[in-house]
Amino acid sequence: MKLSVVIVNYNVKYYLEQCLRSACKAACNVPGTEIIVVDNDSSDGSVGYLEERFPNVVFVASSKNLGFARANNLAIKQSKGEYVLLLNPDTIVAESTFVDFVEFMDSHPDAGAAGAYMLHADGTFAPESRRGLPTPFVAFCKMSGLTSLFPKSHVFGRYYMQYLDKNEVNRIEIISGAFMFLRGSALEKAGLLDEDFFMYGEDIDLSYRILKSGYKNYFLPSSILHYKGESTNKSSYRYTHTFYRAMQLFFKKHFSHYSILVSLPISLAIWGRAVFAYLGNLFRHRKVLNRFQPNCIVVGRAGAVGEMREILAGRYDKGNHIFIEGDEATLPMGHLSADIDFAKYNTVVYDTDAYSYEAILKLLKESADKGLRLGTYSVETKKFITDSFVCE
Repeated sequence: MKLSVVIVNYNVKYYLEQCLRSACKAACNVPGTEIIVVDNDSSDGSVGYLEERFPNVVFVASSKNLGFARANNLAIKQSKGEYVLLLNPDTIVAESTFVDFVEFMDSHPDAGAAGAYMLHADGTFAPESRRGLPTPFVAFCKMSGLTSLFPKSHVFGRYYMQYLDKNEVNRIEIISGAFMFLRGSALEKAGLLDEDFFMYGEDIDLSYRILKSGYKNYFLPSSILHYKGESTNKSSYRYTHTFYRAMQLFFKKHFSHYSILVSLPISLAIWGRAVFAYLGNLFRHRKVLNRFQPNCIVVGRAGAVGEMREILAGRYDKGNHIFIEGDEATLPMGHLSADIDFAKYNTVVYDTDAYSYEAILKLLKESADKGLRLGTYSVETKKFITDSFVCE
């Protein structure tokens, strides 16, 4: 077995369905690939819904929420691949993604882990795609705002390593758990995910242990889409508290000699971020009252375009929409080939049966300056999916 893809799901069945559709296509290009999904006791019927749609995927249904680390470890222990990919359910991979990483790892035996060029839903680069080790000083720079003020500084900007060329292969220190491509032998040497981390921080801990085991971590400019925690409200106090407590656990584990120095700053950061989260939620509540109105550019074959026209007419009839018929062969530049005033639109919707995920991600990346967020639709699934909602 060459590759084991491990996905942990919790109440995001439609995003997972989209993720699996893309992963299964990518798996076709790497013979000997298995996909294992661990469901953390979802209440949305994820397992029953998806098992019949993906008969070649192994589903492990837990009777309780095991947390990210424990659920991944459960699948890793039964995986058979030379390489293991930890993949979030709110991602889309290209058809070439698995090939890119397998070929790189095969040709770089020093590589213990590798991360991808992650795109936000609007096609912009996600800075967490490559990170430096959050030593107490690096963490201080991040929390104090020095990283934001001097993003390309080798001293103050190490947290996101923005001084590196994002279009080139680079050595980095921390791999994001949203897409963590691991060498099985490195995982055996470094150990599995630390289950003391229920959520957040476990990817930082594992990345560091891989480095300490003598391997190197890399960033590859191979693009994937990450909706960035569709199942988690990133601005909530719960997220803020959990994330920074995880950082405290990491410091205590690896930098215990600094524990007194970092304990107070981290605690202050938790409460400070909590205040911002509270204020942010007040603002978000006002936005919810005036619900987001998608103004869509829909691109695809006649059938999908027609179905999307009906969905938008029924749910978002007050929006400004444009419908373009074509596919990857007849309209390779998609929405970029049309003479459109992009300022009038905020969402571009692609028919995933007419365009490969590779092409969709490429076009999204090329239009990152247009302010368009990605939506997808499939005649097969009948789901209209964006980073903020799903409808059919």
